[in-house]
Amino acid sequence: MKTPRLIQIAHDDPAAIRAELLAGLTAPTATIAPKYLYDALGSRLFAAITELPEYYLTRTEAAIFAAETGRMAEALGPVATLVDLGAGNCEKAARLFGAFQVRRYVAVDISVGFLRESLELLQQRHPALDLLGIGLDFSRTLQLPAEVGAGPRTLFYPGSSIGNFTPDEALTFLRQARGACQGGALLIGVDLIKPVAMLEAAYDDPLAVTAAFNRNLLRHLNFLASADFDIADWRHCAFFNSTESRIEMHLEAVRETVVRWEGGERRFASGERIHTENSYKWRADDFAALLERAGFARLRRWTDSREWFAVFAAFS
Repeated sequence: MKTPRLIQIAHDDPAAIRAELLAGLTAPTATIAPKYLYDALGSRLFAAITELPEYYLTRTEAAIFAAETGRMAEALGPVATLVDLGAGNCEKAARLFGAFQVRRYVAVDISVGFLRESLELLQQRHPALDLLGIGLDFSRTLQLPAEVGAGPRTLFYPGSSIGNFTPDEALTFLRQARGACQGGALLIGVDLIKPVAMLEAAYDDPLAVTAAFNRNLLRHLNFLASADFDIADWRHCAFFNSTESRIEMHLEAVRETVVRWEGGERRFASGERIHTENSYKWRADDFAALLERAGFARLRRWTDSREWFAVFAAFS
């Protein structure tokens, strides 16, 4: 049995991370980048979110792949290298190995500890497959190392993670993805606009798993920034911003509270929020136009019967 390799590209700079976090906390409207939701515990909590009945995204996307994997495989051809961006537990990509004739799997994720565990389990199920894990924050720049290998690649970006980017940021990312394909393709999932009640339920479930995922960010901030957030002082808040066509997640102070860290503090009024995540929802034609603006020359599109979700294959 082969052994998965793991490469850490961007080694954490604690001082730089702390400076970034404190800049966000002290901004007029406090904001923390959503990548900080994904420590090891956050990654496990998100995996649990995808199992919830309210979280239609995973279920609907999975149904599209179940119905259309054969046609996707025909469109893509044999996939020598499958690069999974934001791989998490690697389960979505693993379901495609057979149909896509994958010879090499490259899993990219910011949470290195969780990625290592996922690849070790995956290798047991696929002992002959070449597995490479890359610890990388690609939220600003997508630049894959030489160890990925030369030649065309299929980049896999499911789950509508592209929705975490503003439209301008998404365009920049897609242009970088086109370059990283090296003549291959991008297979990407995109959540589409739908009734507000359905959208909001997916991000504020009755079991409060999403709330735990969001509030766990405070534990992570305490560790990274040496802050003293008390989780009991904060509640999860999620709603659809129709003007921006996005779900917003926030942490809202339930009472006036002071958060301290070495060299500073901030007083939050009751009801004041920390903005933690956006999830933009697209019209399918608008997203197709964005892919074309990014330089992709040919597109294929698959949707469910209700057009809640779309999967695009974009060829560079």
